[in-house]
This record gives sequence, structure tokens and C-alpha cells, in this order.
Amino acid sequence: MTTLIINIKELLQVRESNILKVSGPEMALLPTIKNAYLVIKDTLIAEFGPMKNVPQKTFDKTIDATGKIILPTWCDSHTHIVYAGNREQEFVDRINGLSYEEIANRGGGILNSAQKLNQTTEDELYDQSKERLEEVMRLGTGAVEIKSGYGLTLDGELKMLRVIKKLAQQYPIAIKATFLGAHAFPLAYKENRQGYLALLIHDILPQIAKEDLAQYVDVFCETGYFTVAETEQIMEAGIRFGLKPKIHVNQFNSIGGIQSGIKYDALSVDHLEVMTTEDIEALKNTNTMPVALPSCSYFLSIPYTPARQMIAAGLPLALATDFNPGSTPSGNMNFVVATACIKMKMTPEEAINAATINGAYAMNLSDSHGSITIGKKANLILTKPLSSYYQIPYAFGSNLIDCVFIEGKKIPIQKEALN
Repeated sequence: MTTLIINIKELLQVRESNILKVSGPEMALLPTIKNAYLVIKDTLIAEFGPMKNVPQKTFDKTIDATGKIILPTWCDSHTHIVYAGNREQEFVDRINGLSYEEIANRGGGILNSAQKLNQTTEDELYDQSKERLEEVMRLGTGAVEIKSGYGLTLDGELKMLRVIKKLAQQYPIAIKATFLGAHAFPLAYKENRQGYLALLIHDILPQIAKEDLAQYVDVFCETGYFTVAETEQIMEAGIRFGLKPKIHVNQFNSIGGIQSGIKYDALSVDHLEVMTTEDIEALKNTNTMPVALPSCSYFLSIPYTPARQMIAAGLPLALATDFNPGSTPSGNMNFVVATACIKMKMTPEEAINAATINGAYAMNLSDSHGSITIGKKANLILTKPLSSYYQIPYAFGSNLIDCVFIEGKKIPIQKEALN
């Protein structure tokens, strides 16, 4: 099956295959071709260039994109899409003055989600989660990482990871799975922290490896959750079972988690709302991708990742949604890109780079996703007619997507079954 798209107003994020990520001042550069064409062959990008070079041959389908822009689909490297129910009451509690920590201390937060998840069957959990996955696909996401972490029991964590695996099998979107059993200490282990670590390391991790349920291991390294020493203990165990670390750090406090992530060659360190000079310096010249979650800051009214300081220091930065029931009940990457521009003062070019090529890097998908590159997946956003791509973050409340292609196939924008 071949598809020719012609008269593209502007083709964004055109890269050579050897560009895996962009850092520092390179983040402000977004390579584009104006008045372009693009050829899809089966699931891949086969050819592109200026309209003056459009191939003169027959295609199975031709699409006229006059006035419209094409960019690669969003790469959302940090989500918790698989969860049960919601936490609407906690949303109201925060409006009434309770903090995230206060809600957690009285049994809310992650423990609330864990209780609901353990009372939900695997089939029910799959049905709830696929609705969210289909929604983010319609919103332009073409690759997503999904974490466990709302089970906090052997059965609950494995149930989540099996649902993630089933989603990956049923949908064309690229899905990476992360084991986040170290999301919080369950009440049963409140006075026995080492007992819970033993459960994670000696009981759950071997079963994950046996069933091939995850690619990454994650820890919520934060005051009141997991210490740096505990984080390192879990990362070491995950590595022994073939899982690469991706960790939650610096959401509320800087306690040394970034340095530990770097020590264990974490693929990414995520949140980063609170950053010290030492944290920024530590990330220089490493393979670890810093990931910001601006819609979490928006929803919780906490500080935003200091993007300008980090980019000025020469660092790369990725953007992701943190889609979860407690602190970010949204998987809309368009809003994330807009919020990064509005609140973090990233330029549109920086934000698009962070949400595409750098997001792909944070999921180890650089070879197949994140840019308009020959041989990569034909995962594309075709916008409605726009004055320029600046309109994407500027018109933050508008749906500017005409259609989405995932692996070369046009997916329905209206809510209907995708699988």
C-alpha cells in the first residue's frame, strides 16, 4: 500500500537517521520543508521532499494537504494509563486546601488507586485502559510508555503489566512497559520497608522476567516515599533481571535521586520540578534524558521544571504527560506542548523537539519514531489548515488535528473502536 501526500504547507522535524536527540541550543532548531510531499509505503516513511521533486508515478492513494502541516506523532515517555476508577474527590480536596502530601498521608493518593485496582478484574482494567489509549492516539500520540505501580501487591502489579502487554499486542501504537512497584509503600508494609523491597526484588521481579512483562524499572525516589539507598537497591535488582532504570525524581525535593539515576545509567529521570545547580551539572555529558511533566505542575499547582536553565546548560529535555488519576488526569500531549511554551518559556521549536525526537529517545525508540526520517514508522499528525506551526501551542484549547496516521494507517479521530 502506497500513499502520496502532496502540497504539505510545512513538513516538520525532518532528520537524518543518525540524530537520536537534541540538546542545548540545538533544541531551538526544527528542520522543516515548506511546500512538501511525503510518501508512505505500508507502515514506513518511504520518501519526502519539496513539491518540485514530487515523484511522477502511480500511488494507491493521494492526499492533498494544502494549507496543512505534517509533523511526527507525539512520543509520550511517561504515563500511568493503566489504572482503575478515578480520584475526583481528591481533586476537590485540593481545591479545598489539602496538599498532595496531606491527601497521601490519610490514605489517599497512590494507595487509593491501589485499593481500587486490586478490586478490579484484569478484563475490567483492560477495558478502562484501552479507552484512554484510544483517546491519546486520537490526540496525536504514536508511542507511549505505561507504568505499573497501582497494584503494590504481587497479583496487582502483574495484572497491570499483563494489561499493558495486551494493549501492546492489540494496538499499532508503540508501547513500552515499566515496572513501578516502588511507587509507594502499601499500608501492610508501613513498618516493614525491607519486607516490601524483598517482595519487589525476590517475588515480583523474577515473575516479570519470566513472562517478559516489562522493559524498564522505575522508583518514586522522594521524601516520604523511597530513599536514595532504597532506589539504588531496586535499580540494581531491576538491572539484574534485564530492566533498564527510568526513575521519578525531584518532584517535591532534591535528595540525590538524579545522581543515583546517572550512576545506574538510567534512560531517563522524570519530573524535575525542583532542580539545584548540582542536579543540572550532574546531568551534563550523560546518556540520561531529563523529562519534564508540565501538565502535572499545572494540575497540582507546583513549580515547573526549569527548562530555560537546563537548556542553557546544554542539556536535552523531553516532555511527557504523566497521565494518571491523581496528579495528571490527561494524556493530551498538545496541551503539554502548549503548557511548556506558556509556563516554562520553551519556544515552539524546543517544545516540539522535546515531545517528538527527545521523547522517542526516552523510550529507546530513536530508530523508529520521533522524526520524519526515511525508514521510520509512518506515524504522522496531519493538522487542520494553520497559519504556522506556532498555532499549535498558541491555540492551546483548540483541536487542530485533521487526522493521525499510525504505522501508515489513518486512525479515526472520532471516538470509535480502533482495534
